[in-house]
Amino acid sequence: MAGTTLDNASQDTRDLFNRGLGAMERGNLDYAITTFFACLEKDPTLIDVRKFLYVAEVKKFKAEKSGGLIDVLSTIAGTPFLISAFLSIKRGVPMKAIRMVETLLRDAPLNIHFITMYCRAAEAADMAELAVQTLATAREHYPANTTILSWLGHLYLKVSQPAKARECFENIVTLKPNDGNAVKDLKNAMALQSLSKDGWDAAGAGNAGYQGLLKNTKEAGLIEKEAKAVRSTSDTDALIAETKLKIQREPGNVNYLRALANLYVTQKMFDDAMNTLQQAQDLRGSADPEIDASIGATMLKKFDHQVADLTAKGDRAAAEHLRTQRNDFFFDNIQQRVAKYPNDLNLRYELGVALCGRSMFNEAIQQFQLAQRNPRWHIKSLYHLGLCFKAKKQYDLALDQFGKAASELISMDSTKKDVYYEMGLIKEAMDDLPGAQQLFKEIYQADIAYKDVARRVEQGYGR
Repeated sequence: MAGTTLDNASQDTRDLFNRGLGAMERGNLDYAITTFFACLEKDPTLIDVRKFLYVAEVKKFKAEKSGGLIDVLSTIAGTPFLISAFLSIKRGVPMKAIRMVETLLRDAPLNIHFITMYCRAAEAADMAELAVQTLATAREHYPANTTILSWLGHLYLKVSQPAKARECFENIVTLKPNDGNAVKDLKNAMALQSLSKDGWDAAGAGNAGYQGLLKNTKEAGLIEKEAKAVRSTSDTDALIAETKLKIQREPGNVNYLRALANLYVTQKMFDDAMNTLQQAQDLRGSADPEIDASIGATMLKKFDHQVADLTAKGDRAAAEHLRTQRNDFFFDNIQQRVAKYPNDLNLRYELGVALCGRSMFNEAIQQFQLAQRNPRWHIKSLYHLGLCFKAKKQYDLALDQFGKAASELISMDSTKKDVYYEMGLIKEAMDDLPGAQQLFKEIYQADIAYKDVARRVEQGYGR
């Protein structure tokens, strides 16, 4: 079964995908991943969605800096599913295997065993491009893995990309100069590249072929500009002009408007960015939480820019006044968005933090009680509930919330250290010094440099 593209999907599915893509651009990877999975529930054959889903999963995994232990534990837990996926491929139902392994990749997208099974299933489902995308992403994490390089090289040949195949085989030959098969594959890729339509000779006779190659060169230059970590003003101006042309050609493409807004922000053209985002929101015809979030974030960046400018000029009073306005805007904006999207638990968590920062503890407690239903914010919400009850001197309730959070944290990571520390402070406030010492010692044994825990533990021994 070959994969289908978004061009063949329903409008609802395309809109859903665009929301996921917008979330991914803003760094809201959990929302993007959930949305892409929802697209696949509507149409499991959408190869475009699967490509973006995997990229989002890898970005999230890297952002969280998950270690090698995750791969070990996930392999042990996922072995039964890998066996079932293998059997599904053998039985001629590779799509079932793909969906099965996608569940595993969600938590461990760089697990080599999961990647291997996923790509086998993709090939069996006649989705070679999906396997290419997955292996190309994995290659960045495993640059010296010759198995991945060889597999990817042969897949590039299969999808008629001999130049990329040649690069893969060249890497293998560099790593393993005496590998005769790799040398043979490299020569084959070089031969196919020379016969491909990628060069000048195949550009086509006459002006039409030249114009086609010129168009590709222009697009390549724009792509290079987009990829630059630091763009010059002229680069950004060129991208803005090109994006405006894209919008003229496809005025209904919300993603182009978002891209233009992002470019405006890099040029400190905040009002233009917000106007462009508002155009995108108007095009939606209905409220889009991601676009609203972008408008709010752009306004905050405008405030920050103005505060920095006033500070640099030495006008501290004006800077402080504007900083207060900025904080008031943030608080009002998050409240408005919660009222507009009452079921968005991400917003509930953000509002809870804002309320807590203003010592509005009862109101914050209400938001965290709702936000904890979201798996992403569950433990963080329990932690903040504990802080709110602690601030209200309701120590028994605070310990209950902190205890729930601690029970769900396996390793002594930064969150668990925070939880234990707060529990220790509460124990001290309740005159339970042995209980407080036990908690501080747990942190001390894992991280002696955490806050003032070393001093507290040593004072405990002194007592």
